[in-house]
Amino acid sequence: MDVHSPEQRSYNMSQVKGKDTKPEKLIRQLLWRNGYRYRLHRKDLPGKPDIVFPGRRKVIFVHGCFWHKHDCKYFKWPASNDNFWRQKIEGNFRRDQINYKALNEAGWKYFIVWECEIKNMPQEVLRDRIMQFLGVPMSQRGSLHY
Repeated sequence: MDVHSPEQRSYNMSQVKGKDTKPEKLIRQLLWRNGYRYRLHRKDLPGKPDIVFPGRRKVIFVHGCFWHKHDCKYFKWPASNDNFWRQKIEGNFRRDQINYKALNEAGWKYFIVWECEIKNMPQEVLRDRIMQFLGVPMSQRGSLHY
């Protein structure tokens, strides 16, 4: 049973944002502080990735555990309106898989940062994982001398 009225639940859900979320902003700040420059939400790429590195042909998705069906403590199937939520979340999950495949086929690499990782992983560990995926920031590369 939902603790909110249908009107309150509807309002709450209408306030859920698809981009510029708090976890996404935290990852963007971490990237910027470490010398990475990027583009946001490229609509011409499958899945409209949250953070895009065009020169590297790499993207980062910052996923909420609930919305993208992550196998962690933050994902639980809702108890009410079960059919709606199963269709919604399974649809998100299937669409994600299709987008990941399309990115790979187009020569792009993707990395997923999960909401639970942002909450529970030391920032240095998360930074190191992202840096391993992306490689050295442009600002840290030495100039070439001939």
